[in-house]
Amino acid sequence: MTTRRAAVFDVDGTLVDTNHLHVVTWWEAFRQAGHHVPMRDIHRAVGLSGGDLLDRLLGDDRDPDEDEQLAAAHHALYATYFERLPALDAAGDLLRALAGRGWEIVLATSASGAELSALRRAIDADDVILGAASADDVADGKPAPDPVQQARELAGVPSERAVFVGDTVWDMKAAARDGATPVAVLSGGIPRADLETAGAQAVYRDPADLLGHLDSSVFADME
Repeated sequence: MTTRRAAVFDVDGTLVDTNHLHVVTWWEAFRQAGHHVPMRDIHRAVGLSGGDLLDRLLGDDRDPDEDEQLAAAHHALYATYFERLPALDAAGDLLRALAGRGWEIVLATSASGAELSALRRAIDADDVILGAASADDVADGKPAPDPVQQARELAGVPSERAVFVGDTVWDMKAAARDGATPVAVLSGGIPRADLETAGAQAVYRDPADLLGHLDSSVFADME
C-alpha cells in the first residue's frame, strides 16, 4: 500500500484570482458575436471546458461552426491579462507548506499552453509542483473525473490518497466522481451551500484560510 499522498489543485479561482476575468472576456466574446449572455450565467459556467461552457450557455441548437470563433475571441481577450494575473493570497505558500509535509502537488485545470504557463508564473511555486493535467491531456473536462484522475496518476496516487481543492461545483463533482476528497475555497465566488451540495467535505475562504487551518483539515487527517 502506498504512503504517497497527492494534493491536487484547480487553478482559476482556487490559486489565481481569475474567475471574473473569464466572465468579462467570455461576455465580450459573446457580445462581439451577437449573443446576449448574462454575466451571472457565465460565472456559474466558469470551470467547464470550452465546449461544455458553450453547451450550457448557448444550448445544443447553436451553430457549432461558431464555437471555434468564440473560443478564439475569449482566448485573445483573456490573453491581454497574462502578464498580470493575480495569485490569491498565500497560494504559493500553501503549496510549499503541503509539499513540506510530504504531499505531491499536482494541478488539474482546463487551461493549457500559454495560458497555463501564465497561471503558473502567477502562482510562482514551480519548485514544488510535480506536474499539471491540462485540457490537452484528457478527453473530457470537469465535471467528468478525468482531469482529477490524470493529475493524481501523475503522482502515482490512488483516489483514496488524494485531496482535490477547487472553487466550483464542477470541481467538487469531478473530485467526488474520481473518489478523491473534495475541498472547496470560496475565492471563485460560488456560494458555500452550492459547493457543499456538490460534495465539498470542507470549505475555506481562500488559500490563506486553508493554510491557516492545515492542522485541523482533511490534509492532517490523511497524514
